[in-house]
Amino acid sequence: MTAETAVAFPALVLILATAMWGVSAAAAQVACVDAARAGARAAARGEPMSEVRAAARSAAPSGASVWIHRDSRITRVVVRATVSPPVRSLFPPLKLRAQAAAATEPEGGTQTTAAHG
Repeated sequence: MTAETAVAFPALVLILATAMWGVSAAAAQVACVDAARAGARAAARGEPMSEVRAAARSAAPSGASVWIHRDSRITRVVVRATVSPPVRSLFPPLKLRAQAAAATEPEGGTQTTAAHG
């Protein structure tokens, strides 16, 4: 192993780890968007609040929180998640958020809930 390789190898490993973190963060953001949309679709179908919450939580990344607000006109679903970097001393964790909304069905009622996990 040459001196140049010994110096370059750790930098390449760090670049690869950062790239993999970026891909996992992008995948988690897509999962947050999908979860919020799934909850909003369930609300648009007139599902009860427990079904809306279950639809959002099943599509959300692990450890994500789901917040649902339903009033007489609109139901909003917000999904939040945090993605930790591979090297915590170099980068802060990413806080991801996605929101979707759907018209509230008349039999849906009004309430706000938050769920973690």
